Amino acid sequence: MKLILGSASPRRKELLAQLGLVPDAILPPDIDEDPKRGELPRPYCARLAREKAAAVVAGAEDVVLCADTTVALGRRILGKPRDAAEAAEFLIALGGRRHEVITAVAVKRGERVWVKESVSAVKMKRLSDAELNAYLAGGEWQGKAGGYAIQGAAGAFIPWISGSFTGIVGLPLAETAALLQAAGYPVWRNA
Repeated sequence: MKLILGSASPRRKELLAQLGLVPDAILPPDIDEDPKRGELPRPYCARLAREKAAAVVAGAEDVVLCADTTVALGRRILGKPRDAAEAAEFLIALGGRRHEVITAVAVKRGERVWVKESVSAVKMKRLSDAELNAYLAGGEWQGKAGGYAIQGAAGAFIPWISGSFTGIVGLPLAETAALLQAAGYPVWRNA
């Protein structure tokens, strides 16, 4: 039984390592991540995790782990910004408000797929022009849902969270461990 991580995210690989797990292969799927018209953030996130898992080719006994993280401001999905201008738009919209970070995890083994979602509330402070410009210049916003990474410099902008820190980073460990165990993968074998 192989563990296949369907993600190119170094953060997800690092989080798996916290459980003592090293994937046997890393096979990020290439799927269309555009939201469907009128799609709400939570169902969107779960759909993407499920579609990613379905897109990874694996043996019948292999376990495929995929995830998707979405930032939701009300009903609005803030995905990965296309450029610095869109990242600035996202960060300004998030400033001084609470938003949700949703990470859906999908585990596939054979024909079976298990999905769990982690929903965390996050408050970001209003950023000064100097903070915003310095953050954008650093480039950390690239490839990050909502244009920020809580585990990086943007952690200084987050005075409050409620939920799963690892879920906000991109792979909620409690949910991931439960799904892997449900699929028959021995999570605690090296403990």
